[in-house]
Amino acid sequence: MMDRIPGGKAARLVYWQDWVGRNAAAYEAEATKFDKRERLYRGEETRIEPLTQMDTEHGGRSDSWNRITHLRNIISENIESTISSSIPQPKVTARRKADEWRAKLLEDMLRNELDRLPFEELNDRMERTVPIQGGGYWLVEWDNSVRTHSTVGDVRVSIIHPRQIVPQDGVFTSVEDMDAVALKLPQTREYIRQTYNVEVDDGEEHPDARTLDGDDTVAEDMVTQIVVYYRNNSGGIGKFSYVGDTVLEDMDDWQARRLTRCAACGATVPHGSDTCPSCGSKSTRETTEDEETLRDDISTGRTQIPAMEQATDELGMPVVDPMSGMPMLQPTVLPSYTPDTFPVFLQRNITLFGRLLGDSDVDKIADQQNTLNRINKKIIDRLVKAGTRVTLPDRADFRVDPDDNEVWYIGSPQDKSMIDVMQFSGDLRYEMEYRNAIYEEARQLLGITDSFQGRKDTTAQSAIAKQFSAAQSAGRLESRRKLKDAAYAELFRRIVQLKVAYADEPRPVVSQNNRGKTEYDEFNRYDFYEQDDTGRWHCILDDDRFLFSCDSSAPLAANREQMWQEAVGQYQMGAYGDPAQTSTRLLYWQRLNFLHYPGAEKMVEMLEEQQRQEQEQMMMQQAQQMAMQEAQRRQAQQDSEQQMIVSQQEQARKDALQAVQQRMQRNDRLAQNEQKARSMQISGGLTP
Repeated sequence: MMDRIPGGKAARLVYWQDWVGRNAAAYEAEATKFDKRERLYRGEETRIEPLTQMDTEHGGRSDSWNRITHLRNIISENIESTISSSIPQPKVTARRKADEWRAKLLEDMLRNELDRLPFEELNDRMERTVPIQGGGYWLVEWDNSVRTHSTVGDVRVSIIHPRQIVPQDGVFTSVEDMDAVALKLPQTREYIRQTYNVEVDDGEEHPDARTLDGDDTVAEDMVTQIVVYYRNNSGGIGKFSYVGDTVLEDMDDWQARRLTRCAACGATVPHGSDTCPSCGSKSTRETTEDEETLRDDISTGRTQIPAMEQATDELGMPVVDPMSGMPMLQPTVLPSYTPDTFPVFLQRNITLFGRLLGDSDVDKIADQQNTLNRINKKIIDRLVKAGTRVTLPDRADFRVDPDDNEVWYIGSPQDKSMIDVMQFSGDLRYEMEYRNAIYEEARQLLGITDSFQGRKDTTAQSAIAKQFSAAQSAGRLESRRKLKDAAYAELFRRIVQLKVAYADEPRPVVSQNNRGKTEYDEFNRYDFYEQDDTGRWHCILDDDRFLFSCDSSAPLAANREQMWQEAVGQYQMGAYGDPAQTSTRLLYWQRLNFLHYPGAEKMVEMLEEQQRQEQEQMMMQQAQQMAMQEAQRRQAQQDSEQQMIVSQQEQARKDALQAVQQRMQRNDRLAQNEQKARSMQISGGLTP
């Protein structure tokens, strides 16, 4: 597309003014429906369109005949029945096991962003804009004006009404398939002066961009800023902005990384400063950076990127210093990541082929609303005309008077017979039946039942039947929820892209673990850089290594009272363990603390203290038991040793006694032998 865009600021202004004018004219047929849809939703469309040929023929009646002042707004009633205040929660799936910790970090960061940004208000506005107009637009940008003491810039999310969009004619698939898309943003003159340092003298060109009530009155202090996003020759996103004939921005590569450098030495000048920290020069220039050269080592706790790395040639081979033979080093260069996507994208109500916006619920039941208005007017007219009528003779001296005891002089019986009171009451049976039929027809077109609205449903007699009826109705509305989840998944993906591309400083991330305890982490864009096989650094978002979706359990988790009841039931059924044990109660209250039950955090602290005391008491009891067992063991050992000594002494005594007995027996045998020998000597006459 850039091949057709002329050079020069003035020529480009003319080109984009012509482009916006042509595409806005082509979009006018759709844009004319926006006001009427809003009036129908608000109940301000009181004019009744002709229903039959008879109504058309009576079109010459007074304007009051074709209008109604009291209507039943079934459009608003049915649309409000489908409103969901729940905000889809992010779910990030890593396509590689090594990236699981990054996926969890991204999920926690996105949940923090949902809390930081006013998503309750944004979701509420989108929940009504989408079904009324058939779609709505999200605008996700990086805002450098959001600054703190330690950070510069952050993500900004806003809602763009379809009236404020000028899409490319002929493209009905998505914004990403367009060559360019324009936004009509109402701004104050002071905002333009402070943001762009430009005084704008042009008047407000498009007052309809800030109002939908048909009031095209030009506000003196308001102007219309036209912002055009387009695809450049390299596939990136360019931005051209103007008010009237005054150009505000003209950036061919809008999403490129920009730094302020010193014009003298080239050093980087910090945000908000106009003085070079290296040489002190006050002359600066803005540069577009495709690469980032590191000056210091990067260490995030998980990722280490050195400031100097091995130099390689074109083939990825190490370069060696020919003089010293040592490997040569070079500064580490990281490629700058850019999203290369339009900052605006569409959330549809129901997709339709050949239409950029989806199907509008207002358009679906606009005929039923008009018919109901016609029937209501007929019912009201009949009720107003109903009442009491008095018939009198055709005489001038008779009058109807509320005074009591009024005297009537009647001249003849014929005149008396003409005096009567007639009661007129409107018979509304058929009108009411048809009115109810119209209402049911409108609800059936949108797939809404009594059970879904929480109203009394006589067709479903049992609780199971009511649940089934509500589920069937929810199934018909499921496609709208899926499209909402798809839009939020795209929103999450773009927030991550902007954070990785422009969040130079680490950002704190807070989360809760499974026990309800608060954990603190840090988002650092350098955690999303890796080296490939050749040693070159690259951003892993370019590899599409994460899948962004919405947590399907979020609607149930949003209903805290039901989750509390589920936790109570599981606790009573013993799913957490024995309810009498402190550890089981602690698990139960930790679950309630995770579900933000009031006072649960205090109970967790009390139970943790109680568990600690019980553990200490148990440890003391165990120590006492171990001491008693040791004492018993020692006593048993002493008893065993004493018994062994006694046994040994007894055995020694027995052995000594036995030895004495053996000596005595031996001595006895020796004595006997000597006596025998002596006896033999005497008997043989032998002398010794």
